[in-house]
Amino acid sequence: MKITSKGQVTIPLVVRKKLGLLPETEVDFLVEGSSARLVKRKSGRSRGDKIILGLKGTGSVKMTTDEIVALTRDR
Repeated sequence: MKITSKGQVTIPLVVRKKLGLLPETEVDFLVEGSSARLVKRKSGRSRGDKIILGLKGTGSVKMTTDEIVALTRDR
């Protein structure tokens, strides 16, 4: 495995799957002597929470909650 000119390296798929490293997962490097360890950063919010927060306020439909519930119940 080689480091690119931009300092990037690809984490093998097997390793990403085993550690649950998904796109946008934050990681840290811990330097220990002449070695470095990559660890998944502990986050206060789950991936789902971050997605929901990113979507908040992006809706374009002007309906009340009651109208939306009525639509879903009619099906």
